[in-house]
Order: sequence, then C-alpha cells, then structure tokens
Amino acid sequence: MPALFYGGHVKSSRRENIETFMVDLIQRKDTSRIKDRRVLLLLWTLRQFSRVFNVIVKTRHLLYAHGIIRHHTLGCQVISIGNVTVGGTGKTPVVEVFARSLQKKGRKVAILSRGYKKKELPLAERLVNKLLLRETRIPPRVVSDGKNLLLDSDMGGDEPYMLASNLTDVAVLVDKDRVKSGRYAINRFGCDTLVLDDGFQYLALKHHVEIVLVDSKNPFANGFMLPRGLLREDVRNLARAHYIFITKCDGSDNTALKAELRKLNAKAEMIECTHKARYLTNVFTTAREELSFLQGRSVAAVSGIAAPGGFERELERLGARLTQRVQFADHHRYTQQEIIEVINSARDSGAEAIMTTEKDAVRFPRLDRCDLPIYFLRVDIELLSGSEDFNACIARICFH
Repeated sequence: MPALFYGGHVKSSRRENIETFMVDLIQRKDTSRIKDRRVLLLLWTLRQFSRVFNVIVKTRHLLYAHGIIRHHTLGCQVISIGNVTVGGTGKTPVVEVFARSLQKKGRKVAILSRGYKKKELPLAERLVNKLLLRETRIPPRVVSDGKNLLLDSDMGGDEPYMLASNLTDVAVLVDKDRVKSGRYAINRFGCDTLVLDDGFQYLALKHHVEIVLVDSKNPFANGFMLPRGLLREDVRNLARAHYIFITKCDGSDNTALKAELRKLNAKAEMIECTHKARYLTNVFTTAREELSFLQGRSVAAVSGIAAPGGFERELERLGARLTQRVQFADHHRYTQQEIIEVINSARDSGAEAIMTTEKDAVRFPRLDRCDLPIYFLRVDIELLSGSEDFNACIARICFH
C-alpha cells in the first residue's frame, strides 16, 4: 500500500508496496471474504512455511535446553526485554524506563540492540567477512558511549538512536552478535548490566531476568507463526518470562487476557502500563509545546510505523483535528522531497502544523526551509498496576 494522503498521493517504492501488502495480509484473521485464488494460494503457501518455521524454532529451543548449543555467560546481569510477536508492543519506551531506572540505582548500563534496518555494509564485503571469519573481530557500532552521540539513525538504527538521544550515562551498542557487543560494553565501558533490546528470541546470551511485553489490544495477532502470522514462537514459551508487561492499556478490563496469560505462565508478575503522551517537540528546533497546543488545532499526521492507528487516535484524543493521515511503510527512510510534498499538501489541506512520532522524527532529513512547524509526540511509560512489582524487579537486579 503506498503512502496515502486524504486528498493527495505520495508514491512509495515497489519494495515498500510489497512489504506493506504482505504485512496487511499476514495480519488478517478472517480470510473468508478473499476471493482471489492467487491470494488464497499465497496464504496457503505461507501457512506451510509457518509450519516449517515452527519446527525450526522448537528444534532450536531443544538444542539450547539440552546443552547441545550452549548459552554464553558474561559475568554480569543480563535483562532481556522482548515479545513473542513482531513489532507493535511499544517496546522501546519500556527499554528506556528500565535503563534509566537501573542507571539511577547506580548500575553501569549498556543497551544491546541488533539495530533493525540500520545501514549495512555492501553484500560482497559482508560475504567476505563471513568467509574469512572476520565478523567476530569487527567491533560493534557504538551509537552512544553514555556521554556522546556517535552515530546517526541511519548507521545505528531508529530505536537505538532514539534511546541514545534520551538517555545519559547509558551506552547503546548495535550488532547482531550481542555476545560480542556485551563483551565490548564490559571491557570498554565497564558495564555491569546489559539490557537486551528485543532479546526474548536471542538465546546465545544467558538471560538473568526475562521481561516479555504483550499488547493488550492485539496480544497474539491472528495466532499464526511467521510468515503466515506475526508470532515469532509458540505462545506457550511465555512460560520463560519472569515479568509480563501488558502494554497499551486504556483503562479497559484486562481480566480475560490476564487469565489467558496465567494459563501460559503461572508464576510471572504482571504489570499493566500505558504509553502516556507528555509533550510535543519541534523536530528541527527541539522547542517544546504543551499538549494543550493540539486542542482544537488542525494538524496533519505523518507516520511510518507498524501500527499508525494508535498514534492518530491519540492525536484526536488530545483534541487535534486531523486534516490528513499520511502513512508510509514501517521504518521508511524519508527523503527531502517527500517531506516537502508532505508540507505542501498539509498546508493546502488547512493544517496549522504537522505531527509525527519520535521514531519517525529521527529519520527526517534536515530542511533549509519549513513552511509549517513539525512536531513529534514525546511518549513514555506510565505504570497502571504492578508498580510494586516493577520496583521489586529493579531492586532484584541492582542488589543481585
């Protein structure tokens, strides 16, 4: 699906069109209305691949469980924060609040991320490095050493750059080999606590505390494994979790979801939280505005995230009138021309400002001129229940 304006149109790349179509397709729960035989054949094929993927995942877990493949230990606390589905649980703000809380308690913290969709080395160079066994000798990318931002979002990835921008005295490192980046953080920065961003499926490094996030609105998507659905592994593997964060709560009753989770994990502490909007920040000047700025104001919403509906509904809840809803593919890398077209179309629609997400803001190119102010919505975590369990978790890590 291309990025669409209400009253306008922006072209996406062919790759993004295919990617967005596939994401929409694999999330569908009800396929009874699909009549196109080619699409039905594609869904059937994806289902077969899901079965193969499930066997691979189960075999991998068995190999680790029986010690045939060994976990690495690095002699320090390792906290994994992840989920059983692909995207959409609001993980980055939870990683941020954990890292900040641990740092304030005196821990020397490093966040280890894979850096999804960061700029990679050329394919030929990667193949040579792999064939010559150079990968283990190439140091991880350091997005932040805790004092200075050293890489941009292009080289470090959106989430790592965002975390590094918001956290002080916390190192942020990027590498698919997080055993290597963990050792680097310990030896180079003296870290004693490693936070694995999106670490639930990363079994090579032994986890001391396992934190799993579950979206209260869409816990397990359509229930299928990748690539037919969004599950990375069987939901029964939630039994490994020490803490389960139920995210994106809005005050609705989660009793049924908690009961379902309790069947999957009888011992984990459950913590309910919501993503709370705090203020607006100008993307280019960093000037802040209170949330009241949106009350009664006409704005255009621009996003390239997995679930843009929640962001757009939050703007409306805060009193904004949306003149346009511009949706690019997840992790879309914006060009200057695209932002100029967004600004022109928003201005023509009567918008007084443009709103985006913090994850999108780090991907915006610099502009020499901006005819409309562009803000991102600063969001963090607010605990609704289980704050005692959260504090106990922090204490457990700090005094272990």
